[in-house]
Amino acid sequence: MPAYVIGEAEVTRPERLKGYGPAVLASIQKFGGRYLARGAKPEVLEGGPAHNTLIIEFADVETARAWYNSPEYAAAKEIRKGSTNLRLMIVDAFVKPPE
Repeated sequence: MPAYVIGEAEVTRPERLKGYGPAVLASIQKFGGRYLARGAKPEVLEGGPAHNTLIIEFADVETARAWYNSPEYAAAKEIRKGSTNLRLMIVDAFVKPPE
């Protein structure tokens, strides 16, 4: 069952992000993931202000976790370090709505 990594990023020092985009994309593709949305500021319907949002699809939760814990993504995180406040979460897709 698909799993989604959903994130929200507040970029605080964009000058430090050189090379981050290609590095993170390569790490995602290595694990068979793909961006469904990236970089767009969402329309806020409720709650506080939103920042850049991303949604990445992986085959399953285990693959999403393997990507997050991989050396490839660790290298990308090192580039991003000190430039972004980021929140990431893994969401399991579901087949049947909760009752």
